[in-house]
Amino acid sequence: MAQTLHPTTTPSSSVPQTLILPESEPESNNSSSAAAATAYSMSAAFDEPQNPNPNPSPVPTRVPALLHLSFNQDYGCFAIGTDSGFRIYNCDPFREIFRRDFGAARGGIGFVQMLFRCNILALVGGGPDPQYPVNKVMIWDDHQSRCIGELSFRSEVKGVRLRRDRIVVVLVQKIFVYNFADLKLLHQIETIANPKGLCEVSHVSSPVVLVCPGLQKGQVRVEHYGSKRTKFIMAHDSRIAAFSLTQDGRLLATASSKGTLVRIFNTLDGSLLQELRRGADRAEIYSLAFSSNAQWLAVSSDKGTVHVFTLKVDSGLLANDMSRNSPESNLANPSAIPSLSFMKGVLPKYFSSEWSVAQFHLQEGLQHIVAFGHQKNVVVILGMDGSFYRCEFNPANGGEMTQLEYYNFLKPEQTF
Repeated sequence: MAQTLHPTTTPSSSVPQTLILPESEPESNNSSSAAAATAYSMSAAFDEPQNPNPNPSPVPTRVPALLHLSFNQDYGCFAIGTDSGFRIYNCDPFREIFRRDFGAARGGIGFVQMLFRCNILALVGGGPDPQYPVNKVMIWDDHQSRCIGELSFRSEVKGVRLRRDRIVVVLVQKIFVYNFADLKLLHQIETIANPKGLCEVSHVSSPVVLVCPGLQKGQVRVEHYGSKRTKFIMAHDSRIAAFSLTQDGRLLATASSKGTLVRIFNTLDGSLLQELRRGADRAEIYSLAFSSNAQWLAVSSDKGTVHVFTLKVDSGLLANDMSRNSPESNLANPSAIPSLSFMKGVLPKYFSSEWSVAQFHLQEGLQHIVAFGHQKNVVVILGMDGSFYRCEFNPANGGEMTQLEYYNFLKPEQTF
């Protein structure tokens, strides 16, 4: 396990401290060289398929309490944090890849973030008996079955996002962006109060696109690191409840605390491309997810219904725009971007916004997150009760989705 870094008592808020060396490394004042050595071991592991645990832990008789759920960057796997450790699962076919149980007495993992399918994960302690302090991000190497480094802060970590070249740490009112190779701090962003840890980064584009809450209610901040441009979008009148980026960072979906409308924006110029209506009643939006081709958007909420919407954006055009990496060229061609302007003033918003084409009904009030599977027209749904669904929707006829699979990953003996 990594050595412990004791937080200082400096009154300045939330300034991250340095990378902690693994115990096997000699202590040194040169943290950059130590971080580079760590990065070397990580780079060799990128995108290697995970090997099942060679010495699997015996299946515990106690069902663990689920603290966290998250998909990896391509939605092919998902990770869970429990009050005794963490586990990694494959989505299709569904199977547990491996688990690490630290023990029920003190092993809570409140946040786990995968890096595609490599052996490096980011962990944050959680639950009544956290394995690690809640103000630290632990870099876990599952090949070595131990933490190889940590980042420590003076307040609770609310979220972590990983790219091959970046680590993004979210605090309640601040976001820190690090270079993955040497853990050098690249950028600090101040946000409005962000208790959900909302933040997203692009994954397939070389220039990084980062989205986070702005400094005003309903505002979203978009950082285009390639062009060194910052764009502020007033997405909603009420506070932001959820948002999602396409893999290339070109499209942004947002939902507010009202939960009735979902809006699709062009991140380059901030223009509103489409408005989707989840329903007429207020709802808490739990997750938004784009399909890989940006043709569909899935939405889950506390109303217990997963919705799939049709997106009217040319995905080929988006790919060409991103490959050129020229925001100005997109702004100079407004006809290439769909607009809602022709509908303004003609119909009330309730009728001009678009409704979902497919739905799947779940238990109301239970938190679920959604993603699109690797097979065509398939949605994967994960629930905080341990439920795993794979459902198929009919793009032509819509309506109720067809359930293809169901498992309870917390009680596998009941569903396998």
